[in-house]
Amino acid sequence: MKLTADRIIDAGMAVFAESGYHGLSMRQVAERLDAHAGSLYYHVPSKSALLQLMADRVAGQAYDAGSAALAALPDRADWRARVEAQALTLRQSIRQHPGGAIMLADSPKVLSTGALSLMERLLQTLSDAGVPDEHRSIAADTLLSHITGFVLQEQSEPPALTISAQDGADIHERFPMTVAAASAYDQDEKFSRSLRLLCAGIETLIEPPCSAG
Repeated sequence: MKLTADRIIDAGMAVFAESGYHGLSMRQVAERLDAHAGSLYYHVPSKSALLQLMADRVAGQAYDAGSAALAALPDRADWRARVEAQALTLRQSIRQHPGGAIMLADSPKVLSTGALSLMERLLQTLSDAGVPDEHRSIAADTLLSHITGFVLQEQSEPPALTISAQDGADIHERFPMTVAAASAYDQDEKFSRSLRLLCAGIETLIEPPCSAG
């Protein structure tokens, strides 16, 4: 099969999902494609370029999904709904790629234009909401960090632990509120509620419009 940039990105994402950043190498990508490493450089000049292309793919899919979600909102939707639309689609998009959360978290380091586009749109949403300049970038970064951190937990594989009924009862007795909280909501509801809490905090930064004297 002909070697293309898309096939190299596919293979790179598969290797990244298995080995992470430090385990990713052009040699491993070439082996997955049954090709010589040197032949990859004609399409992708370096590991850094490959990481950028991989991050762009994930972020680009998220951006397009966010655009569709925003277009589907009613005209009177407020800034919170617009933030939530972007956050929900970003979570859905990066969950489709094993290791996607780590890849997106590292995307600013490789200057992914797709990831920068996500940030730019979120900053514009917060600007339109009236979030002051000095707080806007921190608010946007906090939202994006929360989303990637949430998905990172979802994509991590918990250790296989076997606990006895007695151990379970002891944990429940010692940490009743924590145990109750862990089962209070499913992941989708937990994520939506967490976004609303963050937006409630951001809203406190917005100064109400001055009334005419």
